[in-house]
Amino acid sequence: MNASGPGTARTIASMADTPSYRTLLPGQTCQIRISDLEGNTRVVYETGETLFEAPNWGPDGALVINGEGLLWELPATGGTPVRIEAEHLPPVNNDHVLSPDGTTIYASASDWHIHSLPRAGGPATRVSMDDGRMHFLHGISPDGTALAYVALEPEGDNWWAHANVRVLATDTSWDIGVTDSSRPDDGPEFSPDNEWIYFNTEVFTTAPGHAQIARVSLDGADLQRLTHSEVVDWFPHLSPNRTHAVYLSFPAGTTGHPENRPVQLKIVELPAWDEPTATVDVFGGQGTINVGSWSPDGTEFAYVAYPMS
Repeated sequence: MNASGPGTARTIASMADTPSYRTLLPGQTCQIRISDLEGNTRVVYETGETLFEAPNWGPDGALVINGEGLLWELPATGGTPVRIEAEHLPPVNNDHVLSPDGTTIYASASDWHIHSLPRAGGPATRVSMDDGRMHFLHGISPDGTALAYVALEPEGDNWWAHANVRVLATDTSWDIGVTDSSRPDDGPEFSPDNEWIYFNTEVFTTAPGHAQIARVSLDGADLQRLTHSEVVDWFPHLSPNRTHAVYLSFPAGTTGHPENRPVQLKIVELPAWDEPTATVDVFGGQGTINVGSWSPDGTEFAYVAYPMS
């Protein structure tokens, strides 16, 4: 999700006045990096001009990223980002995914809706329903027929009163709720076997912002807590081969998933969510790994760091 943290009361009108994309701070750089399962990391692209976010790793070996409200493509081996031309697409944020075959991009945009567009470029089509919700996309089912997203629903002027997981058909034929809690959820992603949705939630804790990793069955009946830490855990991503996962940890007391913080990427061998086999220290947070970024073979993942000089 790319908005203010849970608990912030803001009207949709005021949120519409928020700039549609982030920019680098003076003296800051953007590094697109790739890590292996041991936490060994290499930089594949670096710039001091544009703030890129949230890689998706396509089956053809290219990364899809967002920056300046636009979508871009970058070879995972390095190179220069190339803009993906899109018609009728509002400025996008860091909530985007690829279809399993890599030919379609689904992206959340500044109109609070989810849109689809050809990865090769072309006209965009709105996918989410005009239901009064704000739609923040995070996952796509293994067969490409459904999207997992977080729906923000207002209570008076507070759009963060309800932040729950929902599932939307890519053909727009249905949209169903999975969780229903007064505690915020975020980052929902389908498991590779399509039996669970993995996400972060505050439902197990009482301190504001204390998110933990969980999973829930697709019908919402079986909710299981997976991490039991004192820090704030966000954005679980399972490897395609189901052997590992990576998630993002903020310092204890963090509310939401802010930018420009010292954070850790935690690599775990499933199902041992509380026992990281490797960690990667990063200056980042928002934009680092909001969406799934594993390589097709599950041996590496991409992320973004924002170091200061």
